[in-house]
Amino acid sequence: MECNGGIFEVREPDEQRIPFVFNSPHSGRCYPASLLQNSRLDEHAIRRSEDPYVDELFGAAPAIGAPLLLAHFPRAFVDVNREPYELDPRMFDGPLPPYANSHSIRVAGGLGTIPRIVAENMEIYFGRLPVEEAIMRIEEIYKPYHARLRKLIAQTHTRFGLGVLVDCHSMPGNLNASGGRNRPDFIIGDRYGTSASAELSRAAMSFLEDLGFHVARNKPYAGGFITEHYGRPSRGLHALQIEVSRALYVNEATLEKRSDFSALVSAISSFMRQMAAFVEGFGEATALAAE
Repeated sequence: MECNGGIFEVREPDEQRIPFVFNSPHSGRCYPASLLQNSRLDEHAIRRSEDPYVDELFGAAPAIGAPLLLAHFPRAFVDVNREPYELDPRMFDGPLPPYANSHSIRVAGGLGTIPRIVAENMEIYFGRLPVEEAIMRIEEIYKPYHARLRKLIAQTHTRFGLGVLVDCHSMPGNLNASGGRNRPDFIIGDRYGTSASAELSRAAMSFLEDLGFHVARNKPYAGGFITEHYGRPSRGLHALQIEVSRALYVNEATLEKRSDFSALVSAISSFMRQMAAFVEGFGEATALAAE
């Protein structure tokens, strides 16, 4: 499973034509040999924390005029949708830096910057890791990834006076949102209106519903660190998180693509074009100010 294509990749259009940046931080499937050697999980079980093929679901981004940043490293190795130093001291030999956040809810749940578990409480490691290993992953993977993402967002905002980050993820197919009877196909997260204009969120939901999908907003996924950190609607910087039900496109036990995978790709491509056309109707950054 190890790859030689770099730790991440930016797929860029010939010319950026729309004020969007698409980001797929959890679809990486290149597992370092050192991770597999130190893990109690086999090569299939460790993939339970992936957002499988989300980079392919949103792969039309360059064709419609927007860059797509995608991770090759797996979420089980380092999670860039966390603060840079959300670290569990129980995982490491040696003291953590004094600025580490060891008390977050995500750390308590085993899902810090260096995760302790994959889905369903499956422990990743046989034993403790050297604390230097955590710092190395943060310095060599986490920080370069965010530096590239910041640059893409800044370039977009400078060029268009407006920037929309779409942070792309997947979710379990058996999820029941808000106690409703219908399991959502998509969830749009905007940190309860703080990371993006409510008008933009409503448009995203409407376009997906018109395509025949059941859509929820913010519950139970309102957006993680990336959405919260980069969304500044008052400055014309909007960040939406989008969760796609894995039941729509893979066998969740084997992670094999379903026969209708390409149909979902087409639907998401249509959604992306609709979002681009919607935002094109706003000439100034302030037009999508948060409500």
